[in-house]
Amino acid sequence: MKNNIMDQIGRLMGLRYKSHPWHGIDIGEKAPDIILSFIEMVPTDTVKYEVDKDSGYLRIDRPQKFSNVIPALYGFIPQTYCGANVAKLSRKALDRKDIIGDADPLDICILTEKNISHGNILVNARPIGGFRMIDGNEADDKIIAVMNNDAVYQNYSDISDLPELVVERLKHYFLTYKDMPGGEKRNAEITHIYGVKDAHEVIVESMKDYHIKFHNIDLTFTDD
Repeated sequence: MKNNIMDQIGRLMGLRYKSHPWHGIDIGEKAPDIILSFIEMVPTDTVKYEVDKDSGYLRIDRPQKFSNVIPALYGFIPQTYCGANVAKLSRKALDRKDIIGDADPLDICILTEKNISHGNILVNARPIGGFRMIDGNEADDKIIAVMNNDAVYQNYSDISDLPELVVERLKHYFLTYKDMPGGEKRNAEITHIYGVKDAHEVIVESMKDYHIKFHNIDLTFTDD
């Protein structure tokens, strides 16, 4: 399922400038089965990095206040957006009418046996499931994937194949990484763990949301 919304800007800019990791990188022709993902963080990071939406560069969001670290590669899927279509899936699953999308690209966590030393890289990944996470009233799904052709994880085809400990570590991280020492606990929960079929559906709906959100992007360049 190819996503060509940025083809024009790619032709105009050529190789002179670095592509924006959210808007200028294609998800891949084999999506949602195999997707190209942008990695912001790796397990050795002691601060939380995230892409600055305006510039496309990585910036420090905040130091990690607790000792928990991300147990896998963490980033997002380019040219996706958590809007009305993604929120609709959570509203239906939870029978809640107040849920909205979180207005961010779709998050992804990629398992691999390799030691990756830094983020700001692209990784081909194969989704195997996900977490239906609700932060307040916002849908904040986390896609769980394996690195494509990974020596160890390539044999896992669904999140139900993973060891329970791996799933619990991922859940614990996502439920605690935004907590601040001495502060109030945020109102976040993981309501469902879903398999590969539902993960594909979430990805496809997030691609639709992206096209709805950005279909009027201005690709006109002037000398003014």
